[in-house]
Amino acid sequence: MPGPNPATTRTARICPDCDGFASVAVTLSGRDARGHLRTITAHCPACHGTGTMPLRRPRATTWEVAA
Repeated sequence: MPGPNPATTRTARICPDCDGFASVAVTLSGRDARGHLRTITAHCPACHGTGTMPLRRPRATTWEVAA
């Protein structure tokens, strides 16, 4: 059985804003009573933490109204 046709295979591309590293852990400061680092997770606002973008962005549709 032949593999997928490269001309018709659609793949998502890596997000240009985060280069695929969509989520990071940021250390707040110090440690808690048990000795664990306090961290928060920050996600890329462009790809919402997925690391990929759609192959093509949909065009914005504009409508003109004749007066």
